[in-house]
Amino acid sequence: MQIIEGRNPVIEALRAGRPISRILMDRNAQLQGAAAQILQLAKSRGVVVELVDKQIIDRQSVTGSSQGVIAFAAAKDYVGLDDLFNISREQREPALYLVLDGIEDPHNLGAMLRTAEATGVHGVVIRERRAVGLTPVVVKASAGAVEYIPVAMVTNISQAIIALKKNSVWVTGIDMAGEQHYSRVDFNLPTAIVIGGEGKGLSELARKRCDLIASIPMKGKVSSLNASVAAAVVMYEALRQRTLKKA
Repeated sequence: MQIIEGRNPVIEALRAGRPISRILMDRNAQLQGAAAQILQLAKSRGVVVELVDKQIIDRQSVTGSSQGVIAFAAAKDYVGLDDLFNISREQREPALYLVLDGIEDPHNLGAMLRTAEATGVHGVVIRERRAVGLTPVVVKASAGAVEYIPVAMVTNISQAIIALKKNSVWVTGIDMAGEQHYSRVDFNLPTAIVIGGEGKGLSELARKRCDLIASIPMKGKVSSLNASVAAAVVMYEALRQRTLKKA
């Protein structure tokens, strides 16, 4: 069982058909807008909505920002790498994956999932150990994107990179010391974008497995970007290139 908090995440969980046992909603909330939408979707899905005092919701909240609504849902399932390959084939597009080498901040992971879903990434690969998984905070930070973007959890990122390359995916690591400007990478090819952990960057083994290391230029005095921002910059470049090719 997983707690989903916040109006948009609950709405998207209902839309996506995630099994939900019940929803708690602040009895004093104005039942309009997003709140009304939750009630309507829950009714159509046969999900019970309990109107309760906000203190009851606050006691259940993990994120501390439930917006007066919590859903109790089945845990979000991870997929395998083979599932990601199948998704790309079904969409008849060159593969595009985001590989995260040790992201520990749930807000960063949530932001990356949200951007990945918005930019047409086919799936995200995360590490099992020393990294954050699909926690309630991640679900909230993704604003519901977690319902639509497949996530594969692997025990070894280096081995996952090898599997990607065996499936004809070009693997590009992002690092400030990269020898190539990120915009010069051909994202129209089947591509996996590898982002390192906060403060640590790419692990040495993951770096060695990548086909190339690309960098994002920095003009100011700050030496690096937040991991989720760096990922967003590169994912939107991939979207830009693929959109131009279709035009």
